[in-house]
Amino acid sequence: MKLWILLSVLCIAAAQQRSSSYSGEYGGGGGKRFSHSGNQLHGPITAIRVRANRNYITGIQVCYGTTWSEYKGGSAGDLEEIFLHPGETITQVTGKYTKYVRKLMFITNKGRQFPIGKEYGSSFNAAPLYPNTVLRYISGSSGSVIDAISFHWDYASSNCQHCAK
Repeated sequence: MKLWILLSVLCIAAAQQRSSSYSGEYGGGGGKRFSHSGNQLHGPITAIRVRANRNYITGIQVCYGTTWSEYKGGSAGDLEEIFLHPGETITQVTGKYTKYVRKLMFITNKGRQFPIGKEYGSSFNAAPLYPNTVLRYISGSSGSVIDAISFHWDYASSNCQHCAK
């Protein structure tokens, strides 16, 4: 009987559709580690702030639902803000990196593209492995710049609140 229950549970688990995937890590090994895995519980990504100087992406902050994450990185450079429309999600991120992240371009399901940073270094193209999944949260490492970044994909959250501009 116990064997039958165990086999049933394993069959159900195997039949469940996969949805989460991971892209990265892009960049170097320096900085202090961070993860927004808990932030995604506040809702979908609704806005992103990225700071860049003439050479690097120096900082990043992401709004999940109506709650901004802690800012990661340094204070040098110009701040760019991206606000997503209701129902808009990030479906791809491309960029450039060396020992540090140099460029990020966020691409949405509505076809909008938001390039920030410089065209220098190795290229990456981060996209989900499974259909109908979107960017749910980021992780990486930072000091005075964004040393490295990773992207975590899954089904979109049903919470549609937005951060204030």
